[in-house]
Amino acid sequence: MACTLTKGRNEPCKDVVGGITAVYFADFDTLGAITYDATDTDVIDSFGGTPTWFKFDVRGTSSFEQAVTSSRDNGTTFYEQTLTLNFKKLSKQTHNEVKLLAYARPHVIVEDNNGNKFMMGLEYGAEVTGGSIATGAAMGDMSGYSLTFGAQEKIPANFVDATITADASEIDDI
Repeated sequence: MACTLTKGRNEPCKDVVGGITAVYFADFDTLGAITYDATDTDVIDSFGGTPTWFKFDVRGTSSFEQAVTSSRDNGTTFYEQTLTLNFKKLSKQTHNEVKLLAYARPHVIVEDNNGNKFMMGLEYGAEVTGGSIATGAAMGDMSGYSLTFGAQEKIPANFVDATITADASEIDDI
């Protein structure tokens, strides 16, 4: 099988920033049939199922990374997706949602500071792999939640049409 390249890439302008602004969670296996953009199959246009998206605002110290793992010897390639989230301020409502996230295997949409949205855990879902609930020792230390999610997928996280999360529910207590 030939793995033929289709395009090159010019050096882009320096007009982007790092960081993520929000994440959206939906229960595993609620996406249904996936519709991709007709001209760009790396973009998801819609889901045939009825996922309910729950939005968590994050700023500052949260991040999303995808590591490419490829083995010439084994003939395999996969993508290790890692999402690190920090939620400031402890609350009863957030405490319960963090517990549910740790038990679940959600699909996750990650929104970056450039307005891009990426689908983490599309096929297999994402798992909480670690984290902490803490209040620091000093008055200036963080009091909140830190969670790390991991997912392994056959392809990198697809871009997602911005309208998919338009009706996302938010935790309104904090």
